[in-house]
Amino acid sequence: MEKSQEIKPFILHILQEVDEEIEKGLAGITLNVAGNCHLMPVERVTGEDFWILCRILKNNPYINGLDVRYNLISDVGASYAAKLLQKQHNLIYLNLMFNDIGPEGGELIAKALHKNTTLKHLRMTGNKIENKGGMFFAAMLQINSSLEKLDLGDCDLGMQSVIAFATVLTQNQTIKGLNLNRPILYGEQEESTVHLGHMLKENQCLVELHVCKHDIKNYGMKQLSDALYLNRSLRYLDVSCNKITQDGMVCLADVLKSNTTLEVIDLSFNRIENAGANYLSDTLASHNRTLKVLSVVSNNIEGEGLVALSQSMKTNPTLSNIYIWGNKFDEATCVAYSDLIHMGRLKSDNTDVEPFVVDGHVYLAEVSNGLKRHYYWTPGYGEACSPSSNAGLTLVPVGQYL
Repeated sequence: MEKSQEIKPFILHILQEVDEEIEKGLAGITLNVAGNCHLMPVERVTGEDFWILCRILKNNPYINGLDVRYNLISDVGASYAAKLLQKQHNLIYLNLMFNDIGPEGGELIAKALHKNTTLKHLRMTGNKIENKGGMFFAAMLQINSSLEKLDLGDCDLGMQSVIAFATVLTQNQTIKGLNLNRPILYGEQEESTVHLGHMLKENQCLVELHVCKHDIKNYGMKQLSDALYLNRSLRYLDVSCNKITQDGMVCLADVLKSNTTLEVIDLSFNRIENAGANYLSDTLASHNRTLKVLSVVSNNIEGEGLVALSQSMKTNPTLSNIYIWGNKFDEATCVAYSDLIHMGRLKSDNTDVEPFVVDGHVYLAEVSNGLKRHYYWTPGYGEACSPSSNAGLTLVPVGQYL
C-alpha cells in the first residue's frame, strides 16, 4: 500500500504458506521465492518487489533464510538487500544467485556485511560483480567475523580479486567454505594457485575450497599439493574442470600419503588418464585411510585405471564414494564395479553407475548421484538436498545448504 504497488500472486502464495508454518509454531523458516520453479506459474521478482520482501522480513523473528535465486532483482534489489542486512538480525542464509546484480550492487552488499554479525552463508553465484565487486568482498572479509560460507562462483572475478581473497584468508579465521569458480583469468602462469597455495599453508580454518575452471595445470596442482603438506583443516578440495594430467596426480598421490584431513576430492573433467588413476589407486590401497570421496568423472581413464581404483577399494575401508561416469568402460571395469556393488562394499547411493546385464554381459548405466548435483538447481519434487545427489555437503557439512 505504501508504494501503491500490487503484490504478485506467486509471492502472496508463498507468504501465505509461511504464515501457516508460523501458526504451527515453526521457527527457523527459509523463505523460498526461487524464480525457476516450474510447478507453479512464476512471475519473477524485480528490485521493487524485493523491497516488499525486505519490509516483511525486517522485524520477523521466525524467518532466518531467504532464497531468491533466478530472479531479476538487479542492483536496485541489491540496495534493499544491503539495508536488510544492516537492520535484520535473524538472517543467517541469503541466496541471491543469478539475479543480474553488477559491481555496484556487489559493493553495497559487501559494505553492508562490515557491520552484520548474523549472516553465516551468502550465495552470489552468477552475478557479474566482476573484479571491482570481488575486491569489495575481499575487503569485507578483513572486517566481518561471522560469515562462514561465501559463494562467488561464475561472478567474473579477475586475477586481482582472486589474489586478494587468498591474501585476506591468511588472516580471516571464520570462513569455512569458499567458492571462487570460473574467474576471468588471463595468462598461462597459474598465478592464482601460487597465492592460494600460500594461503592454505597459513590458514587453519578453511574446510571447503572450490577452484573449478581456474585453468589449473600440473604446475598449479603442484602448488596446491605442496600447501596440503602443511594444511590441517581442508576437508573438501574441488579442482574440477581444469587441465590437470597424470603429472599433477604424482604430486596429489604423494601428499595423500601423509595428509590426514582431506575427505573429498573432486577431479571431474580433467585428464588424469590411466597413469593418474594408477598413482591414486596405489596411494589409496596402501597409505591413505582418511579420503572418503573421489570423483574422477570424465577423465579419459580406460579399463586399466578404473579397475585399479576398484581394487584399491577392496583394501581401503574408508573410501566410501567413487564417481567414474564419462570414462572409457570395458567389460573388466563393468564387472569390477558390479562386484563391488553386489558384495556391499560400494553402496548404490555412493556411486554414479548401476550395473545391468544383457545377453550375459555386464554393462554400467549412469545414475544421478554426485557431489553437488543440485548446485545450480533443486528438483521440483522429492528431497531438495538428497545425500546421494549432494554427497559433498553431506560428508563435509559447511552450513546446511550447498
